[in-house]
Amino acid sequence: MSPVVVAVSCSGSHTMSKPAVARVRLLAGLGVEGDAHMGATVKHRSRVARDPTQPNLRQVHLMHAELFDELRAKGFEVMPGLMGENVTTRGVALLSLPTGTRLHIGREAVVELTGLRNPCTQLDDLQPGLMEAVIERDPARGLVRKAGVMSTVVGGGEIVAGDEIRIEGPPLPHTPLKPV
Repeated sequence: MSPVVVAVSCSGSHTMSKPAVARVRLLAGLGVEGDAHMGATVKHRSRVARDPTQPNLRQVHLMHAELFDELRAKGFEVMPGLMGENVTTRGVALLSLPTGTRLHIGREAVVELTGLRNPCTQLDDLQPGLMEAVIERDPARGLVRKAGVMSTVVGGGEIVAGDEIRIEGPPLPHTPLKPV
């Protein structure tokens, strides 16, 4: 299957879930137009409280639809936007891509992966046990975060469901994604 956008979501307020919309517009260096997390500096409230001048490495949140398949098999009712992502993908192994990977989405939009989303307890407010369901332990007992990846916008443009995604790897050596 070719990598594709399944859905796009946006919310102008700081809510956990974001409603699915017909299209989003990415603005270079800022994020999703009209989204509460848009901006050159941090917008997540806990990070703003610590240092509002930090660069916003979480402008666009991407999540793989394959996670929804896994969660549904465990009895969760999940859909695009529920866990706060802006772009839901299918056919992209988001969690295994290195830091600095660029995703070319649709005709113009380009995002650069900055790190993993660190899931928070607000997920349990949506459905009990959801946070635990998006975290695993690897064989070495390290934490595996499965709640998507964060990115910045390096090329603006409109994104709609059905848009193709092209993956551009960063120069070597590759650095694994870490929580941002």
